Amino acid sequence: MPEGSEGKTLILTRTLHAPRELVFKAWSEVEHLKRWWGPKGFEIDVAHLDFRPGGYFHYRMQSSDGHRMWGKFVYREIEVSERIVWNNSFSDEAGNIVRAPFSDLIPLEIRNEVTFLENNGMTIMTLCSEPVNATEEERSFFEGMFDSMREGFGGTFDQLEAYLADRS
Repeated sequence: MPEGSEGKTLILTRTLHAPRELVFKAWSEVEHLKRWWGPKGFEIDVAHLDFRPGGYFHYRMQSSDGHRMWGKFVYREIEVSERIVWNNSFSDEAGNIVRAPFSDLIPLEIRNEVTFLENNGMTIMTLCSEPVNATEEERSFFEGMFDSMREGFGGTFDQLEAYLADRS
């Protein structure tokens, strides 16, 4: 995360039993992303993926009961097999940034940085997340959601781990 950033950063680390190149591909290619990204119990439909700095990933998440939400990553920095930096937001079907459907206090944009470190054929993946241009109230709300976000990302990363196990 940038030096001097205000507020707290959510930091999650997971060791995956897969080589770094495969883990990176899982984050960067449509065929992989649609199989594991998103909350448990949601199906992901990819509307667009342009994996390059300045490009974006636009996707729809749909729960088993038919509830739909849209999300968008705008890629900022990419170092092949080492690091991806993107801003994540909720969006509408056209890709415009919108407020989260369940709270007006979630920051419009979250800066995420995921790093991949090779370790004896396994990958240590670390995700750091923090709000972008957030009000003090939004930052406080974001920090108050850390336990919920750990649980949500934990489920998503469980899906990634299971997906990679079938491919390693």
